[in-house]
Amino acid sequence: MAELKRGPFWITNTLTRKKEEFKPLRPPHVGLYVCGPTVYSDVHLGNVRSFLTFDVLYRWLTHLGYKVRYVRNITDVGHLVDDIDAGEDKIAKRARLEQLEPMEIVQKYTNGFHDVMRLFNLQAPSIEPTATGHLIEQIEMVKRIMANGYGYEANGSVYFDVPKFAAAHPYGELSGRKIEDQLANTRDTEGMEDKRSPLDFAIWKKAEPMHLMKWPSPWGEGFPGWHLECSAMSTKYLGQTFDIHGGGMDLKFPHHECEIAQSIAADGTSPVRYWMHGNMLTVNGRKMAKSEGNGFTPEELLTGNHKLLEKGYSAMTVRFFMLQCHYASTLDFSNAALQAAEKGLERLMAAMATLERLQGVTPEPSSGADVPGLATRCHAAMNDDLNTPVMIAELFEGVRMINSANDGKLALGQADVDALKELFRNMVFLVLGLKVESVAKDDGALDGLVQEFIRMRAEAKARKDFAASDRVRDQLARLGIVLKDTKEGTTWERA
Repeated sequence: MAELKRGPFWITNTLTRKKEEFKPLRPPHVGLYVCGPTVYSDVHLGNVRSFLTFDVLYRWLTHLGYKVRYVRNITDVGHLVDDIDAGEDKIAKRARLEQLEPMEIVQKYTNGFHDVMRLFNLQAPSIEPTATGHLIEQIEMVKRIMANGYGYEANGSVYFDVPKFAAAHPYGELSGRKIEDQLANTRDTEGMEDKRSPLDFAIWKKAEPMHLMKWPSPWGEGFPGWHLECSAMSTKYLGQTFDIHGGGMDLKFPHHECEIAQSIAADGTSPVRYWMHGNMLTVNGRKMAKSEGNGFTPEELLTGNHKLLEKGYSAMTVRFFMLQCHYASTLDFSNAALQAAEKGLERLMAAMATLERLQGVTPEPSSGADVPGLATRCHAAMNDDLNTPVMIAELFEGVRMINSANDGKLALGQADVDALKELFRNMVFLVLGLKVESVAKDDGALDGLVQEFIRMRAEAKARKDFAASDRVRDQLARLGIVLKDTKEGTTWERA
């Protein structure tokens, strides 16, 4: 791990509310678990920001030389509409509305999720387990929780006894919520009379006769609670205690708090050493969400077909826009900010193209440019809790060097040029995960974006989702882009 000589890596640990030096449990191996999507609808841009945070973490840990096992789950059962122990399963509800089998909904939106991850150049995890694929592990965990006295059965459901757990363990430590305050602010528990306390949560839920998704268990037919799957799957693949658990800030309570409680109740061990939470993407100060009507889909963003968008933006422009803000800070969307990011990215990529053509004036390094110092500062920024905005600012110092050398105002030795090439390739492509996008020269339309839609359409056809294929074609047609299918492939032209 030669890169670690550049200094230790520091992470803000949500659990301790402190910035701590990262020391893996079993170096050079690192266990990383990230809460994945509930696959009942299309992914919106706010979701993308959360997954992008941990994509950069994965890339940086790998760059440092660690061997990372990255686990990101797929929630395909148990997440109820109300995010508590009431309401209909989100996937079952969507299946009923679309008149499909629940697993058809799961497959449809899992495919869509993967399409979006590829579009924004997010790397695939090492393991992507599903909740339905780990029912045995979840049932066994419920048994251990009950055997240790922290769960109880009521009318075919099994609930976690929060007050009993909190009497022996620090429940609420992650979120900073005191149990007395939680009790005082509890909502009406009508319809949840089986619970001993309004704070208790289901770890196995009884399924009514008409429920679409249910499985046999020692307590009757039912399905696992939403919180249970992450406890069962993270510890199965990473061990009872592992290094890093990530997710959006909105999952801190109750989801992650319940994960901690379940693992301690089942196995006597707090599961995670470093908790990391990404902040929200907002639009005009409001959280980006489907319920707010401001959750852009990738298709809307790329085409500009949304009332809040002035134009379409490329996937890499959006990625660059997000990286210009620290993951723990709120990022507010605006057309002006995206357009500034677009110009900044163009400048960065233009400088990299210039760098590839640049030749040093001497074989040795130049005294007029501190390239090693620039590299050290870039690494220091990333080692400081993934401070991508500072690292990007340092890269633009490198852009200034490149442009000055190209204009003959700065003499760079060949050693400097080679070091800059290595630095920019590593930081821009491997760590930040940006990539070159081709641009059509006629009217500034991004050919790369159209090609991305052509690929998405081809994948939809391959899985016989012809409705999705037609939507892509029709959406492009409305924007004045006509697709032509030939034996050699699909091409496009302006209408």
